[in-house]
Amino acid sequence: MTLARVFEQLAGAEAPVEFTAYDGSKAGVPGAPIRFDVRSPYAVSYLVNSPGALGLARGYVTGMIDVNGDMIEALTTMQQVLSDVTPRDKARIVAGVLRDPLLRAAMSRRLDPPPQEAPFSRIPSWLRHSKRRDAKAISHHYDVSNTFYEWVLGPSMAYTCACYPEEHSTLEEAQFHKHDLVAKKIGLRPGMRLLDVGCGWGGMVMHAAKEYGVKALGVTLSKQQAEWAQKAIADRGLSDLAEVRHMDYRDVTETGFDAVSSIGLTEHIGKKNLPSYFSFLHGKLKRGGRMLNHTITRPNNLAPPRKENGFINRYVFPDGELEGPGYVQQQMNDAGFEIRHQENLREHYARTLTAWCRNLEEHWDEAVAEVGEGTARVWRVYMAGCVLGFNQNWIQLHQTLGVKLDEDGGSRMPLRPDWGV
Repeated sequence: MTLARVFEQLAGAEAPVEFTAYDGSKAGVPGAPIRFDVRSPYAVSYLVNSPGALGLARGYVTGMIDVNGDMIEALTTMQQVLSDVTPRDKARIVAGVLRDPLLRAAMSRRLDPPPQEAPFSRIPSWLRHSKRRDAKAISHHYDVSNTFYEWVLGPSMAYTCACYPEEHSTLEEAQFHKHDLVAKKIGLRPGMRLLDVGCGWGGMVMHAAKEYGVKALGVTLSKQQAEWAQKAIADRGLSDLAEVRHMDYRDVTETGFDAVSSIGLTEHIGKKNLPSYFSFLHGKLKRGGRMLNHTITRPNNLAPPRKENGFINRYVFPDGELEGPGYVQQQMNDAGFEIRHQENLREHYARTLTAWCRNLEEHWDEAVAEVGEGTARVWRVYMAGCVLGFNQNWIQLHQTLGVKLDEDGGSRMPLRPDWGV
């Protein structure tokens, strides 16, 4: 059985893609916008011996499987054409593959995972989230290359969901609006002190200092992020107000902050640590201080918070865990915060990721030269897959605003939200 025949049995003879294989077989529609190339029989080993979509990802990251065309469109199309394939169909096709001596030999060989796969992502949950492990997990994803991130993220260097104020706003406009939305929600004013945990490349810290005259401290576990941010702060003349430190948020000793922002850190904390995390942030605030938590969530808590064999946990965010928005809010509330506002920005994250995908494609050759083709491929398929995830409500993005009440129960909040849209 040729691989083209296998593809036809899976996707149908008229699937709106082109398929080619190392054995010279072809299927699908010649000249289609999307073309899948299987370059090695060992791709079959990854596909058969790896759980779920992990095998496809391993084949793509190693270059045994290639995708020509827009990756978002490719994943969307394959999701549609393979949606009706049943386990019985898969079993029948595997049986046909086994009749081919070359494919049978390739399938029987167990291949090592690509080097881009985090080797420490599969340990028991009770061993996760020590300071040392968290630093290692963060470094795996964020200490890739500041130059690479500049190409993907653009000038804002903001690696979190943007907020698009208008239908046709640019990525940079949307990232500025996101930082300003956070600043307004937490009520920043000149002379205040802000703690930004998981600050990345310092976007929120610099925004608070420049636009609001706030003395802002940011902390990150990524050494490369901290070095880039400190240089950017100095270059922009903000050193008297803004600071970014390479450290664990748990090691911040200062207290009495007027506001706290957590933009994209909660995903890395772990479910069992959320109570202590929010309690720690609550303890850093003055009475009447506000905390804004901006985090990726899942629509509900019916499934485990992480897929142990999932591509994201193996390649992108080792030890990452997502919770439902209600659970996150409950932990904030139980830590002492009064919840004042919550909103879901999942469509905004789909737009943000689409813009990052476009940036990567525009800098593809430079990105491959900078970080290697395997890592660039990880990013290409990861971001495109997340576009589908946010568009189809597999994952969400919630901003939740809490306040540390006065001793008499006062919130110091306006009667109605004053931060606009």
